[in-house]
Amino acid sequence: MHNIGKIWQVIRNFLFSALNKEFLIFLFFLFLSGAFWLMMALNETYEEELKVPVRLVNVPRNAVVTDEPADTVRVMVRDKGFTLVTYKYGKWFKPLSFKFATYADEDQGHGVIPNADMVKQVQNQLYGSSKLLSVKPEKLDFYFTYGASKQVPVKFRGKITTSKTYYLAHTEFLPGTVTVYANKKRLDQLRYVEIEPFNYRNLQDTIHKTVRLQRIVGVKIVPNTVRLSVYPDVLTEETIDVPITAINMPPGMVLRTFPSRVTVRFTIGASLFRTVSADQFKVVVDYDELSSNPADKCTVQLRSVPRTVSKAMLEVEKVDYLLEQQ
Repeated sequence: MHNIGKIWQVIRNFLFSALNKEFLIFLFFLFLSGAFWLMMALNETYEEELKVPVRLVNVPRNAVVTDEPADTVRVMVRDKGFTLVTYKYGKWFKPLSFKFATYADEDQGHGVIPNADMVKQVQNQLYGSSKLLSVKPEKLDFYFTYGASKQVPVKFRGKITTSKTYYLAHTEFLPGTVTVYANKKRLDQLRYVEIEPFNYRNLQDTIHKTVRLQRIVGVKIVPNTVRLSVYPDVLTEETIDVPITAINMPPGMVLRTFPSRVTVRFTIGASLFRTVSADQFKVVVDYDELSSNPADKCTVQLRSVPRTVSKAMLEVEKVDYLLEQQ
Protein backbone atom coordinates (compact mmCIF):
# COMPACT_ATOMS: atom_id res chain seq x y z
CA MET A 1 0.00 0.00 0.00
CA HIS A 2 2.89 2.33 0.82
CA ASN A 3 4.40 1.70 -2.64
CA ILE A 4 1.06 2.33 -4.37
CA GLY A 5 0.73 5.63 -2.50
CA LYS A 6 4.19 6.70 -3.63
CA ILE A 7 3.41 5.81 -7.28
CA TRP A 8 0.14 7.75 -7.15
CA GLN A 9 1.98 10.75 -5.67
CA VAL A 10 4.49 10.72 -8.54
CA ILE A 11 1.72 10.50 -11.16
CA ARG A 12 -0.28 13.32 -9.54
CA ASN A 13 2.76 15.57 -9.34
CA PHE A 14 3.54 14.85 -13.00
CA LEU A 15 -0.01 15.54 -14.24
CA PHE A 16 -0.57 18.69 -12.25
CA SER A 17 2.80 20.31 -12.72
CA ALA A 18 2.64 23.75 -14.36
CA LEU A 19 3.73 22.44 -17.79
CA ASN A 20 1.33 19.49 -17.83
CA LYS A 21 -1.60 21.60 -16.66
CA GLU A 22 -1.26 23.70 -19.79
CA PHE A 23 -1.06 20.52 -21.90
CA LEU A 24 -4.20 19.09 -20.28
CA ILE A 25 -6.06 22.33 -20.88
CA PHE A 26 -4.96 22.24 -24.52
CA LEU A 27 -6.22 18.66 -24.87
CA PHE A 28 -9.57 19.58 -23.28
CA PHE A 29 -10.21 22.44 -25.69
CA LEU A 30 -8.99 20.34 -28.63
CA PHE A 31 -11.49 17.62 -27.72
CA LEU A 32 -14.23 20.21 -27.23
CA SER A 33 -13.58 21.86 -30.61
CA GLY A 34 -13.47 18.42 -32.27
CA ALA A 35 -16.81 17.53 -30.74
CA PHE A 36 -18.36 20.80 -31.96
CA TRP A 37 -16.95 20.22 -35.44
CA LEU A 38 -18.30 16.66 -35.53
CA MET A 39 -21.76 17.79 -34.43
CA MET A 40 -21.83 20.51 -37.07
CA ALA A 41 -20.61 18.06 -39.73
CA LEU A 42 -23.22 15.45 -38.82
CA ASN A 43 -25.90 18.10 -38.94
CA GLU A 44 -25.23 18.61 -42.66
CA THR A 45 -27.19 16.76 -45.37
CA TYR A 46 -25.42 13.94 -47.21
CA GLU A 47 -26.10 11.13 -49.65
CA GLU A 48 -24.98 7.64 -48.67
CA GLU A 49 -25.19 4.22 -50.35
CA LEU A 50 -26.26 1.51 -47.92
CA LYS A 51 -26.59 -2.26 -48.26
CA VAL A 52 -29.80 -4.00 -47.25
CA PRO A 53 -30.04 -7.83 -47.04
CA VAL A 54 -32.59 -9.75 -49.13
CA ARG A 55 -34.34 -13.04 -48.33
CA LEU A 56 -36.49 -15.34 -50.48
CA VAL A 57 -38.93 -16.97 -48.06
CA ASN A 58 -41.56 -19.73 -48.01
CA VAL A 59 -39.83 -21.77 -50.70
CA PRO A 60 -41.73 -25.09 -51.15
CA ARG A 61 -39.91 -28.21 -49.99
CA ASN A 62 -40.09 -29.82 -53.41
CA ALA A 63 -38.66 -26.75 -55.17
CA VAL A 64 -34.93 -26.40 -55.86
CA VAL A 65 -33.81 -22.80 -56.32
CA THR A 66 -31.20 -23.17 -59.05
CA ASP A 67 -30.14 -19.53 -59.11
CA GLU A 68 -30.68 -17.44 -55.98
CA PRO A 69 -31.55 -13.72 -56.16
CA ALA A 70 -28.85 -11.28 -55.02
CA ASP A 71 -28.45 -11.42 -51.24
CA THR A 72 -28.27 -7.61 -50.90
CA VAL A 73 -29.57 -4.50 -52.60
CA ARG A 74 -27.85 -1.11 -52.65
CA VAL A 75 -29.97 1.86 -51.59
CA MET A 76 -29.02 5.52 -51.95
CA VAL A 77 -30.43 7.67 -49.12
CA ARG A 78 -30.26 11.43 -48.48
CA ASP A 79 -30.54 12.77 -44.90
CA LYS A 80 -28.65 14.41 -42.04
CA GLY A 81 -25.36 12.85 -41.05
CA PHE A 82 -26.75 11.77 -37.65
CA THR A 83 -29.45 9.69 -39.35
CA LEU A 84 -27.12 8.18 -41.93
CA VAL A 85 -24.71 7.10 -39.19
CA THR A 86 -27.62 5.35 -37.47
CA TYR A 87 -28.52 3.53 -40.70
CA LYS A 88 -24.96 2.51 -41.46
CA TYR A 89 -23.61 1.49 -38.06
CA GLY A 90 -26.72 0.79 -36.01
CA LYS A 91 -27.86 -2.40 -37.81
CA TRP A 92 -31.02 -0.51 -38.63
CA PHE A 93 -32.32 -2.35 -41.69
CA LYS A 94 -34.16 -5.65 -41.46
CA PRO A 95 -33.84 -8.05 -44.42
CA LEU A 96 -36.24 -7.47 -47.30
CA SER A 97 -38.42 -10.60 -47.42
CA PHE A 98 -40.15 -11.76 -50.61
CA LYS A 99 -42.51 -14.75 -50.74
CA PHE A 100 -41.61 -17.37 -53.32
CA ALA A 101 -45.20 -17.98 -54.48
CA THR A 102 -45.84 -14.28 -55.14
CA TYR A 103 -43.17 -14.01 -57.82
CA ALA A 104 -42.59 -17.56 -59.14
CA ASP A 105 -43.71 -18.36 -62.69
CA GLU A 106 -44.32 -22.12 -62.58
CA ASP A 107 -44.28 -22.56 -66.38
CA GLN A 108 -40.99 -20.75 -66.92
CA GLY A 109 -39.23 -21.82 -63.71
CA HIS A 110 -38.31 -18.19 -63.26
CA GLY A 111 -39.24 -15.42 -60.83
CA VAL A 112 -38.76 -11.65 -61.00
CA ILE A 113 -38.95 -9.31 -58.00
CA PRO A 114 -39.63 -5.80 -59.37
CA ASN A 115 -37.83 -2.70 -58.18
CA ALA A 116 -41.10 -1.16 -56.95
CA ASP A 117 -41.56 -3.93 -54.36
CA MET A 118 -38.01 -3.44 -53.10
CA VAL A 119 -38.52 0.34 -52.87
CA LYS A 120 -41.71 -0.14 -50.88
CA GLN A 121 -40.05 -2.32 -48.23
CA VAL A 122 -37.01 -0.06 -47.94
CA GLN A 123 -39.19 3.07 -47.67
CA ASN A 124 -41.13 1.53 -44.78
CA GLN A 125 -37.90 1.26 -42.76
CA LEU A 126 -36.68 4.85 -43.26
CA TYR A 127 -37.23 7.86 -41.02
CA GLY A 128 -39.70 10.40 -42.34
CA SER A 129 -36.85 12.87 -42.87
CA SER A 130 -34.96 10.50 -45.18
CA LYS A 131 -35.32 10.62 -48.95
CA LEU A 132 -34.82 7.39 -50.86
CA LEU A 133 -33.00 8.25 -54.10
CA SER A 134 -32.53 4.80 -55.69
CA VAL A 135 -32.58 1.06 -55.14
CA LYS A 136 -30.29 -1.15 -57.23
CA PRO A 137 -30.44 -3.53 -59.02
CA GLU A 138 -33.52 -2.70 -61.04
CA LYS A 139 -34.91 -6.20 -60.43
CA LEU A 140 -34.06 -9.46 -58.71
CA ASP A 141 -34.19 -12.71 -60.68
CA PHE A 142 -34.35 -16.24 -59.37
CA TYR A 143 -34.71 -19.61 -61.11
CA PHE A 144 -36.11 -22.84 -59.78
CA THR A 145 -37.16 -26.36 -60.70
CA TYR A 146 -39.15 -29.11 -59.07
CA GLY A 147 -36.41 -31.69 -58.98
CA ALA A 148 -35.54 -31.97 -62.71
CA SER A 149 -31.86 -32.87 -62.99
CA LYS A 150 -29.27 -34.86 -64.92
CA GLN A 151 -25.60 -35.81 -64.82
CA VAL A 152 -23.14 -34.05 -67.15
CA PRO A 153 -19.35 -34.32 -67.56
CA VAL A 154 -16.89 -31.67 -66.43
CA LYS A 155 -14.67 -30.10 -69.10
CA PHE A 156 -11.41 -28.20 -68.83
CA ARG A 157 -11.30 -24.52 -69.68
CA GLY A 158 -8.09 -22.51 -69.75
CA LYS A 159 -4.51 -22.83 -70.97
CA ILE A 160 -1.62 -24.86 -69.59
CA THR A 161 1.90 -24.69 -71.01
CA THR A 162 4.77 -26.97 -70.05
CA SER A 163 8.50 -26.38 -70.01
CA LYS A 164 10.44 -27.42 -73.15
CA THR A 165 11.24 -30.99 -72.16
CA TYR A 166 7.71 -31.78 -70.96
CA TYR A 167 4.24 -32.08 -72.45
CA LEU A 168 0.75 -32.23 -70.97
CA ALA A 169 -0.16 -35.92 -70.73
CA HIS A 170 -3.73 -35.48 -69.51
CA THR A 171 -6.06 -33.74 -67.08
CA GLU A 172 -8.46 -35.42 -64.69
CA PHE A 173 -11.43 -34.29 -62.60
CA LEU A 174 -12.75 -35.77 -59.37
CA PRO A 175 -15.68 -36.14 -59.67
CA GLY A 176 -15.72 -36.35 -63.46
CA THR A 177 -19.47 -35.73 -63.62
CA VAL A 178 -21.77 -33.44 -61.63
CA THR A 179 -25.52 -33.08 -61.15
CA VAL A 180 -27.22 -30.07 -62.71
CA TYR A 181 -30.69 -28.82 -61.73
CA ALA A 182 -32.67 -26.63 -64.10
CA ASN A 183 -35.95 -26.49 -66.01
CA LYS A 184 -36.46 -29.11 -68.72
CA LYS A 185 -35.65 -26.78 -71.63
CA ARG A 186 -32.34 -25.75 -70.06
CA LEU A 187 -31.46 -29.33 -69.16
CA ASP A 188 -31.99 -30.45 -72.76
CA GLN A 189 -29.47 -27.83 -73.90
CA LEU A 190 -26.78 -28.73 -71.37
CA ARG A 191 -24.15 -31.21 -72.55
CA TYR A 192 -21.33 -30.41 -70.12
CA VAL A 193 -20.13 -27.84 -67.59
CA GLU A 194 -16.76 -26.08 -67.62
CA ILE A 195 -14.43 -25.08 -64.83
CA GLU A 196 -13.60 -21.43 -64.30
CA PRO A 197 -10.62 -20.54 -66.55
CA PHE A 198 -7.47 -22.23 -65.24
CA ASN A 199 -4.11 -21.02 -66.55
CA TYR A 200 -0.66 -22.33 -65.70
CA ARG A 201 2.76 -21.72 -67.28
CA ASN A 202 5.95 -23.81 -67.42
CA LEU A 203 4.38 -26.88 -65.83
CA GLN A 204 6.82 -29.62 -64.76
CA ASP A 205 5.25 -31.39 -61.78
CA THR A 206 1.84 -32.95 -61.27
CA ILE A 207 -0.54 -30.53 -59.58
CA HIS A 208 -3.81 -31.09 -57.73
CA LYS A 209 -6.11 -28.14 -57.15
CA THR A 210 -9.73 -27.54 -56.15
CA VAL A 211 -11.40 -25.40 -58.81
CA ARG A 212 -14.85 -23.83 -59.10
CA LEU A 213 -17.24 -24.67 -61.91
CA GLN A 214 -18.33 -21.91 -64.27
CA ARG A 215 -21.62 -20.40 -63.14
CA ILE A 216 -24.57 -20.83 -65.52
CA VAL A 217 -27.59 -18.57 -65.14
CA GLY A 218 -30.64 -20.56 -64.07
CA VAL A 219 -28.66 -23.72 -63.29
CA LYS A 220 -27.64 -25.18 -59.94
CA ILE A 221 -24.53 -27.38 -60.08
CA VAL A 222 -23.87 -29.94 -57.34
CA PRO A 223 -21.09 -29.97 -56.33
CA ASN A 224 -19.94 -26.56 -57.51
CA THR A 225 -16.24 -27.41 -57.09
CA VAL A 226 -14.14 -30.33 -58.35
CA ARG A 227 -10.60 -31.57 -57.82
CA LEU A 228 -8.44 -30.92 -60.89
CA SER A 229 -5.34 -33.05 -61.44
CA VAL A 230 -2.88 -32.07 -64.18
CA TYR A 231 -0.28 -34.63 -65.24
CA PRO A 232 2.81 -33.57 -67.24
CA ASP A 233 5.24 -36.10 -68.70
CA VAL A 234 8.87 -36.00 -69.82
CA LEU A 235 9.36 -35.94 -73.61
CA THR A 236 11.77 -38.50 -74.99
CA GLU A 237 13.00 -39.27 -78.51
CA GLU A 238 12.57 -42.89 -79.55
CA THR A 239 12.82 -45.05 -82.66
CA ILE A 240 10.96 -48.07 -83.97
CA ASP A 241 11.37 -50.31 -87.06
CA VAL A 242 8.25 -50.41 -89.21
CA PRO A 243 7.61 -52.79 -92.17
CA ILE A 244 7.11 -51.24 -95.61
CA THR A 245 3.78 -51.96 -97.28
CA ALA A 246 3.06 -51.59 -101.00
CA ILE A 247 -0.26 -50.03 -102.02
CA ASN A 248 -2.19 -49.73 -105.30
CA MET A 249 -0.39 -52.76 -106.72
CA PRO A 250 -1.88 -54.22 -109.92
CA PRO A 251 -3.02 -57.88 -109.86
CA GLY A 252 -0.18 -60.35 -110.16
CA MET A 253 2.53 -57.79 -109.36
CA VAL A 254 4.67 -57.91 -106.16
CA LEU A 255 6.95 -55.18 -104.83
CA ARG A 256 9.92 -56.11 -102.69
CA THR A 257 11.98 -53.45 -100.91
CA PHE A 258 15.51 -53.59 -99.55
CA PRO A 259 15.45 -53.24 -96.62
CA SER A 260 11.94 -54.45 -95.86
CA ARG A 261 11.72 -52.21 -92.79
CA VAL A 262 12.62 -48.59 -92.10
CA THR A 263 13.29 -46.77 -88.85
CA VAL A 264 10.82 -44.12 -87.67
CA ARG A 265 12.08 -41.53 -85.22
CA PHE A 266 9.53 -39.74 -83.02
CA THR A 267 8.94 -37.88 -79.76
CA ILE A 268 6.68 -39.31 -77.04
CA GLY A 269 6.06 -39.11 -73.32
CA ALA A 270 8.30 -41.44 -71.34
CA SER A 271 5.36 -43.18 -69.68
CA LEU A 272 3.64 -43.86 -73.03
CA PHE A 273 6.49 -45.41 -75.00
CA ARG A 274 5.63 -48.96 -73.94
CA THR A 275 2.11 -48.54 -75.32
CA VAL A 276 3.41 -47.94 -78.86
CA SER A 277 3.98 -50.80 -81.36
CA ALA A 278 5.14 -51.00 -84.98
CA ASP A 279 1.68 -51.96 -86.29
CA GLN A 280 0.35 -48.55 -85.17
CA PHE A 281 2.53 -46.89 -87.83
CA LYS A 282 1.98 -47.16 -91.55
CA VAL A 283 4.89 -46.80 -94.00
CA VAL A 284 4.01 -47.31 -97.66
CA VAL A 285 5.31 -47.31 -101.21
CA ASP A 286 2.67 -46.14 -103.69
CA TYR A 287 2.87 -48.09 -106.97
CA ASP A 288 0.94 -45.34 -108.80
CA GLU A 289 3.68 -42.82 -108.00
CA LEU A 290 6.40 -45.31 -108.74
CA SER A 291 4.99 -46.16 -112.19
CA SER A 292 4.49 -42.51 -113.12
CA ASN A 293 8.02 -41.55 -111.99
CA PRO A 294 10.31 -44.59 -112.52
CA ALA A 295 13.63 -44.42 -110.67
CA ASP A 296 16.37 -46.65 -109.30
CA LYS A 297 15.01 -46.22 -105.77
CA CYS A 298 11.42 -45.93 -104.60
CA THR A 299 10.10 -43.30 -102.19
CA VAL A 300 8.65 -44.47 -98.88
CA GLN A 301 5.99 -42.42 -97.14
CA LEU A 302 4.91 -42.26 -93.52
CA ARG A 303 1.13 -42.23 -93.82
CA SER A 304 -0.12 -42.62 -90.22
CA VAL A 305 1.20 -42.61 -86.66
CA PRO A 306 -0.32 -43.19 -83.21
CA ARG A 307 -2.10 -40.22 -81.65
CA THR A 308 0.33 -40.18 -78.71
CA VAL A 309 3.46 -39.46 -80.75
CA SER A 310 4.69 -36.23 -82.31
CA LYS A 311 7.43 -35.09 -84.72
CA ALA A 312 7.48 -38.50 -86.40
CA MET A 313 9.87 -38.79 -89.36
CA LEU A 314 11.59 -41.48 -91.43
CA GLU A 315 15.32 -41.94 -91.11
CA VAL A 316 15.50 -42.81 -94.83
CA GLU A 317 13.06 -41.77 -97.55
CA LYS A 318 14.29 -43.90 -100.46
CA VAL A 319 15.06 -47.61 -100.62
CA ASP A 320 16.01 -50.15 -103.28
CA TYR A 321 13.18 -52.18 -104.75
CA LEU A 322 12.34 -55.01 -107.06
CA LEU A 323 9.12 -55.62 -109.02
CA GLU A 324 8.13 -59.22 -109.60
CA GLN A 325 5.42 -60.70 -111.80
CA GLN A 326 3.71 -63.67 -110.20
